[in-house]
Amino acid sequence: MIPEKALNAILMSLLLCVPLWAWVSDEPFTITLATRAVIFALAAVGLNVALGLGGLVSLGHAVFFGIGGYAMGILAFHAQTYSPLMEWPITISGTKLMPVIWLVAILFSGVAAFIVGLLSLRTSGVYFIMITLAFGQMFFFFAISWPAYGGEDGLSIYIRNSFPGMNTLDPIQFFGICFAILSLVLWLNVRLVKSPFGLALNAARQSPERVEAVGLDPFRLRLIALVISGMICGLAGALFADLNRFVSPTMFSWQMSGELIVFIILGGLGRTFGPVAGATLFVVLEHALGGISEYFLFFFGLLLLVVVLFARGGLYGVFTGRSDR
Repeated sequence: MIPEKALNAILMSLLLCVPLWAWVSDEPFTITLATRAVIFALAAVGLNVALGLGGLVSLGHAVFFGIGGYAMGILAFHAQTYSPLMEWPITISGTKLMPVIWLVAILFSGVAAFIVGLLSLRTSGVYFIMITLAFGQMFFFFAISWPAYGGEDGLSIYIRNSFPGMNTLDPIQFFGICFAILSLVLWLNVRLVKSPFGLALNAARQSPERVEAVGLDPFRLRLIALVISGMICGLAGALFADLNRFVSPTMFSWQMSGELIVFIILGGLGRTFGPVAGATLFVVLEHALGGISEYFLFFFGLLLLVVVLFARGGLYGVFTGRSDR
């Protein structure tokens, strides 16, 4: 069996070395696939804060992913059309500067997560799942009926947004930005798990009554976790929209929320690097099997079934010999 820390290092090394090899070999499509895997991994890491650490099974995290994507799309759209985003009471223009877009995406996703959490966390179990699903569908149909930004046809961005000192149109440089963000979020996640807040949140997942008995509020702990989770997903959504230079209502779909949960289950529920493994495996199989058969999701579903029945610790459980935490 492989120690978990060694497996983490191997996973991140492969995720970094493959696009570097593709860059040397002049294979830009492989770099784009790796970038897609990194962004999906970032979104799944965000969900894992709520699901793996807080025990919150959410079918509405696509809300935050989509808000991040539309934050990028709207700001970039107004920048490329030279039209103001708002004229009264003050004039606000669009922007194509990535750090500003990320800040807006994180802020609006965090606010949305706070509002969703205030309403949905008053329930539990299947009721919580259904309320988060309802929020996702609300945003999905709102985006479809929003003709100012493409409606169901989506919104195209002509040129990828800029980052100071870098050429973001170069696939390897954009991959480097996304990989650096993922690495930073993973480091923060490790610190979060070991912090007093992380320990209290884990305790609230296992026994909320005992946590409340020592003077802590499980509702507040879960709400903070949901906000942090939503902010990370919003950042991933902005990067995903920049990767494709396109945003559409499908970013709000419940299928997207389901995929994020699948990434976590495949990699290992509650594992810090589990979502990275799950997202990477999904992208690899999507590319490999998608070219063989149009029924790719059928075979992927069989794999998921095998993992759930026989490898409940996901990929990390198989390689480390330890079940779900």
